[in-house]
Amino acid sequence: MSHIMPFLTKTARHALSRAALLAGLTVPALAADWPQWLGPQRDGLTAETGLLQAWPEGGPPRVWLFRNTGLGYAGPAVVGQRLYLMGSRNGVEQLLCLDAASGEEQWATDLGSEYENGWGNGPRGTPTIDGDRIYVLAAKGNLVCLELSTGKIVWKTSLTDLGGEIPTWGYSESPLIDGEKLLITPGGDQGAIAALDKQTGTVLWRTKPLDDVAHYSSLVIARPHGKKQYVQLLVSRLVGIDPESGGVLWQEPWEGRVAVIPTPVVSENKIYVTSGYGTGCLQVEIDHAGAAQRVYENKLMKNHHGGVLLVGDHLYGHSDSVGWLCQDFVSGERVWRERSALGKGAIAYADGRFICLSEDTGEVVLIEASPEGWNEKGRFTLTPQTELRKPKGKIWTHPVIADGKLYLRDQELLFCFDLQR
Repeated sequence: MSHIMPFLTKTARHALSRAALLAGLTVPALAADWPQWLGPQRDGLTAETGLLQAWPEGGPPRVWLFRNTGLGYAGPAVVGQRLYLMGSRNGVEQLLCLDAASGEEQWATDLGSEYENGWGNGPRGTPTIDGDRIYVLAAKGNLVCLELSTGKIVWKTSLTDLGGEIPTWGYSESPLIDGEKLLITPGGDQGAIAALDKQTGTVLWRTKPLDDVAHYSSLVIARPHGKKQYVQLLVSRLVGIDPESGGVLWQEPWEGRVAVIPTPVVSENKIYVTSGYGTGCLQVEIDHAGAAQRVYENKLMKNHHGGVLLVGDHLYGHSDSVGWLCQDFVSGERVWRERSALGKGAIAYADGRFICLSEDTGEVVLIEASPEGWNEKGRFTLTPQTELRKPKGKIWTHPVIADGKLYLRDQELLFCFDLQR
């Protein structure tokens, strides 16, 4: 069974697993790649099974620690036995390739000069792997396509050449690949969102009616009523984009403040977004005519940048001034919150469990992925921690789970832990 499950949809995998359990069969462990930001489907979920359901004292065993990823908050992408991530070393932002089993560096390719910022220098986004190519966006806007096996540059362009302006905290988006198109958000009056030919970097279209400056969210694909569209959260509006023409299918006002960061959450015909700085959350439903209808808006979930995950009918993440929160996806109402167990941070999911990472202390906590409440199953503190982080910086790279391993980054330090039973 395990050899066919990676090729099924998430719904089909869950149905197959449930059928096997009802029939009294054992569902084998399933490992999975993490080829882009928020995983295979850009929803932060993985189909991996066979992982530890509780951690021993001190946490899961550490497999390796790589001490030279350079500065930055960029997260890893993992495919097969290779891990890819960006970092800034000696004033140059680079794409690094590591052996996922040993943590040994395989190659590194220069992407451009280092982005400098009071909250921390270096790149922010996650590489996107597609076949034998890998696509990265450096913090100053260099968009680069490279050979996956060698790191040789295939083509390179700049979002500033496309009319964009480097946002306050650097370009942080992770490129989206859909078929032959690469989707990205340069921002600016030439069209906030752009589609490029992924083979050549040639611009295919721009969303010229949209002139928002670039912020920090990443594009996702939605299929309301079976019709594909691209969804992006801009600083002033949530938008749906026609894949072929770049035309704006719908837009809904969004009063983002300071920085709009979390990626939209898509479920069938519904789209959910949230932002920090007191902004709150919003859900819209796309009707049969293709228009966006507001379902609810409130200030319960105010997620800054640690992410919000949808598991079943519930959303989970940290809300500023509220704490760790479980929110009913359908109604928008609070189900539970936990304010004292762990400070603000990022969240990841695998095999019925959440891994929550404190941005201040580096504490890592395993809890049940359940609307019944915060039920802790293990905890440890990341150690050692970087001495290179700027005073205003924190541990902001999201946890990544791939092939039974947990990857955590603190600037130049990249940790690999074994989550397998």
